[in-house]
Amino acid sequence: MTENSPRRQFVRTSASTLALANQFVHSAPDNKIKLGLIGCGGRGTGAAAQAMNAGDEIQLVAVCDVDAKTAANQVELLTKQKPDQVAVSPDKTFTGFEDYKNVIAELDVVILATSPGFRPQHFEEAVRQGKHVFMEKPVASEVVGIKRVLAAGKLATEKNLKVGVGLQRRHQPTYQEFVKRIHDGEIGDVQYFRTFWNGSSRPGKELIDGEAELQYQIRNWYYYTRLSGDHICEQHVHNLDVANWIVGNHPIRAQGMGGREVRNEKINGQIFDHHFVEFEYANGVRMWSQSRQIPNCWRRVTEHVTGALGAANFNAREYGITGKNEFAKRLRKGENGHQLEHFPLFDAIRNDTPYNEAEHGTTATMTAILGRLSNYSGQPVTWEKAMESDQKLVPDDLVDFNSEPPLKPNADGYYPVAVPGVTKPYEIWY
Repeated sequence: MTENSPRRQFVRTSASTLALANQFVHSAPDNKIKLGLIGCGGRGTGAAAQAMNAGDEIQLVAVCDVDAKTAANQVELLTKQKPDQVAVSPDKTFTGFEDYKNVIAELDVVILATSPGFRPQHFEEAVRQGKHVFMEKPVASEVVGIKRVLAAGKLATEKNLKVGVGLQRRHQPTYQEFVKRIHDGEIGDVQYFRTFWNGSSRPGKELIDGEAELQYQIRNWYYYTRLSGDHICEQHVHNLDVANWIVGNHPIRAQGMGGREVRNEKINGQIFDHHFVEFEYANGVRMWSQSRQIPNCWRRVTEHVTGALGAANFNAREYGITGKNEFAKRLRKGENGHQLEHFPLFDAIRNDTPYNEAEHGTTATMTAILGRLSNYSGQPVTWEKAMESDQKLVPDDLVDFNSEPPLKPNADGYYPVAVPGVTKPYEIWY
């Protein structure tokens, strides 16, 4: 084990988990846990490596990605990183739309890391086949998808399956400490939140000559609402999850504004480049959330909680409380939550203890969707009405790249974009 290995960082970060880390190190070598990966992009490949860091007996045996070159390259990369734990033969490298079912059949634990629009059907299939799951956030991109994940999550509990969700802040010791301090009353009764995810975004991708429309959209998935959920879901979901964690519930209402100020090219599909939402919780607490992806603007990824006795501020490696119970903490190194979230999942699998993060994963994702519904329509929306709706953006009949996409560009190559004041809150608007 190297000095800078993820496991060493984990032990340094949280001494209380030393016994757990030792258990991973001494796992029985002949008791293999078969791991599979669906979605071989950067986050999927990273999650697979981090999952294997959770124990020497965890072995990657099958992968799936609709881009054959990406699948092959990432298997090669992971083999170099983990030569004793990667055993993916060419016939276990799948590339078809329906091949996620074949991957799931090969293993004990599956990592779901495709574009989020496909997450509900992949999660349903994993639970149907009786497999443990780690799924990246967000867990859906529309309301019907949320309902599917909730139902599959309930079934997973009934079948004693373990489910992890990639909302890594919940596994970072400093976040855990400060949420506990808030719950213990160190800032008094919570009055309001301010949350920010203001930063850069991935570039859009150009259409390749001869490329099928559906193939292009999947390759450029970030810029289509049904595939990514918009960046308020894809990234800002982390901040929203922290607020829900602190309150202990989800918002009941959202009203906000957003649009496309500078990101209006064909390669930018249809998502907005800025969102601002006021969320209201049942206890009267308000959250003002801002998510922006516009170049040369103020960058900030933070959470701020104001209470009757002071405020708690979460800012990268600086965490502090102001007011009556003043406290400050500065980390020399960041906590790798992406790594930490895998340890308790595999511990639960080994020891057969209850573990299911699907509910708070769906709650965080639905909070982001609620904000998007308000911003796309320009109208206040409620959690109750949204959950009663049948908004379904992702069709179930996509079987290959020749399938008819539900969304097509106009004659000039531009895609339909939500228009506040015109788009209806819960409609299927394209």
